[in-house]
Amino acid sequence: MSDTSLIDRRITDLATSSSAADTAVHAEISEEGYHKDLGRRQIQMIAIGGAIGTGLFLGAGARLQLAGPALALIYMVCGAFSFMILRALGELVMYRPTAGSFVSYAREFLGEKWAYAAGWMSFLNWAMTGIVDITAVALYMHFWGVFATVPQWVFALIALCIVGSMNLIGVKYFGEMEFWFSLIKVVALALFLIVATLILGSRMPIAGHATGIGLITQHGGLFPHGLIPALMLLQGVVFAYSGIELIGTAAGECADTRDILPRAINSVIWRIALFYVGSVVLLVCLLPWSAYRAGTSPFVTFFQALGIKGIDHAMNIVVLTAALSSLNSGLYATGRILRALALGGSGPKPLAKLNRQSVPYVGILTTVAIYLVGVGLNYLIPSRVFEMVLNMSAIGIIATWMFILICQLRLRKAINDGQIPPTGFPMPWAPVSNWATLGFLAFVVVMMAFDYPEGTYTVAFIPLIVLILVIGWRLLKRDRAA
Repeated sequence: MSDTSLIDRRITDLATSSSAADTAVHAEISEEGYHKDLGRRQIQMIAIGGAIGTGLFLGAGARLQLAGPALALIYMVCGAFSFMILRALGELVMYRPTAGSFVSYAREFLGEKWAYAAGWMSFLNWAMTGIVDITAVALYMHFWGVFATVPQWVFALIALCIVGSMNLIGVKYFGEMEFWFSLIKVVALALFLIVATLILGSRMPIAGHATGIGLITQHGGLFPHGLIPALMLLQGVVFAYSGIELIGTAAGECADTRDILPRAINSVIWRIALFYVGSVVLLVCLLPWSAYRAGTSPFVTFFQALGIKGIDHAMNIVVLTAALSSLNSGLYATGRILRALALGGSGPKPLAKLNRQSVPYVGILTTVAIYLVGVGLNYLIPSRVFEMVLNMSAIGIIATWMFILICQLRLRKAINDGQIPPTGFPMPWAPVSNWATLGFLAFVVVMMAFDYPEGTYTVAFIPLIVLILVIGWRLLKRDRAA
């Protein structure tokens, strides 16, 4: 085992001793001092919920407007590569479950410098995602006319206060909340799929339009705006799958990871096919793709077109729940990531603190402070904040996924060299699948650069992000040397 691995083990030993007072009341404590209170059903629902979020419920409206039916193909391609990333993470977790997730793996296989970069890029991802989520909450609330006069930033602030408070309780309660949040999303999508399939099968017209494949062929075909506009949406679709890596963090607080995780991960691929690809195909076969618009969930648009009183309100409640779920998950993930960074010396020491419930409260409150910036953006530029912040989030997501793939490559090499025993859950077709997925992620960044103005500006910020990381690393080295 490498020196970095030994360092990582010593770090977790220190973390365990810091939570010794809790050992008497909890049956199992992780190496990092967390309570292993997440069970099978919570892990399974976290896996589902991570693959179903705001990117589908809200973002699909704008994307259908821009790409038309081609969105189903984009979801399918991105979903396949996302599953490869999830399998890479799954092999790492089966090797050694840890709430530090890819930060701990980067420390072991790449060194502390890269663990620092991986952790802070992931923090960028979740920080930006949280701003997107509180923006989504505000947009959903404005669906109801009674709230039309309430400023967008007010709802963003209320959402942050509620979810921030909820996240400071024990992980068992976080898992229970995520279970019900995810269940609501799954039930709602299942209801849509059933209703939509019945309508399509009966060829019942909606809003004066005949349903079926004809709606696609009669309105510009699969690529009504051409191939390039569809490819420009890649970064937005990548954002839609951004929560899948949460299961790697949650695995560190699960009592039976090696039994539960493989089944939870393998079930994600058919859920992507059903919920994302299946939903978009049904949407464009039931209404012209031009009927969907930015700022309104396409599912709400569909139920409104049916003319069934109250259904659109119920669906809006569901998508509101999805945004709150994603916000809750982001706070959970960043708290653990920031603590992993602090334990390795790649972040301020106070971020390593736990409260009596073994919750990294300093890291969570730090993220809440970042989200307050999002509240300010909703006040200053409410009309553009969603797409602008979404692009910044995509950079963090892509960097995080690249680190996961590279760490898995190092793990597989160590396994092939006989240094580490096989995990029993290998990534399919590795290392070819790793390099193909890394190439796809690089292509996404290139396409983002051509998406003027938000995408172009986002890619232009990458050198600045690298510069900030370099300066931060040197400051940390200087503080440790002092």
